[in-house]
Amino acid sequence: MKGPVNPPHYYRYTVNNFKENEMSTFMAKEGEVTRKWYVLDAAGIPMGRVAAKAAVLLRGKHKTIFTPNVDCGDNVIIINCGKAVLTGKKLEQKYFQRHTGWIGGLKSIQYKTLMATKPEKAMRLAVEGMLPNGKLAAKQALHLHVYAGAEHKNAAQKPEILEV
Repeated sequence: MKGPVNPPHYYRYTVNNFKENEMSTFMAKEGEVTRKWYVLDAAGIPMGRVAAKAAVLLRGKHKTIFTPNVDCGDNVIIINCGKAVLTGKKLEQKYFQRHTGWIGGLKSIQYKTLMATKPEKAMRLAVEGMLPNGKLAAKQALHLHVYAGAEHKNAAQKPEILEV
């Protein structure tokens, strides 16, 4: 071969070739995160819209320090879940289904019944369905506080009211 031989691609970038002023990606740590408290009022608003806003706040995607593998989200209080709306024919056509683990153990509850008896559970299911699956999402879901009425017991934390 004539001329200089080019080194393989994995030798091209060594420690000395990097510039000193290159930027690095910020990765938040668990102890550095400051959590705020937010209140979302679900009265007269579609359930999915409230749940989507709550999921963003729980994950911390609205923050500039968002790191996907760190719980950097805020605490969210959702009030008036009993007054949240389901659009279209979802009250009659949508079902919450769970399985007991036994043969023939599929249990179905119509959303009309679920919203009348346990509106907090319906909202919690909607929010948790918009979080990613895994241990981190289970930890983030602990920061969700859901109430059927307008009263909540987290006033001592001085939550900030957000419009949905």
